[in-house]
Amino acid sequence: MEGGGSSEEVEDGSGGETDFQEVDHHAVEDRELKEHLLRKYSGYLSSLKQEFMKKKKKGKLPKDARQKLLDWWSLHDKWPYPSETEKIALAECTGLDQKQINNWFINQRKRHWKPSEDMHFMVMNSHSPHSAALYVERHMMTEGYHLDC
Repeated sequence: MEGGGSSEEVEDGSGGETDFQEVDHHAVEDRELKEHLLRKYSGYLSSLKQEFMKKKKKGKLPKDARQKLLDWWSLHDKWPYPSETEKIALAECTGLDQKQINNWFINQRKRHWKPSEDMHFMVMNSHSPHSAALYVERHMMTEGYHLDC
């Protein structure tokens, strides 16, 4: 084309006006497709949203669950390492999952527990793992702590 016009411009005789019926038709098709997809996949989308929100959710554990964990902690402050059986019981009692129980104890020990000097010396410097185990056994409460759920 001459006169500086782009070769992509095509004259359609409309003077550059957009065909509004065509735009409206596309909008209707898009809306219908969206509604169809939402009807078809709404259950799947809501479960994905719930899963995403669950993973994204951070914060404090429920107060009653924290209190039950703290009760266990206060009775086992010399050696705050619950057995697998105790972890399962704590999870059932508190309504938390085992990963939450494990993480709570890891964080609690890091933030609030300092092993006694004699235990630290015995466990870290012992030539015999058996003597370290005996020390721990003597200073921890036996399994069987009853949770009041």
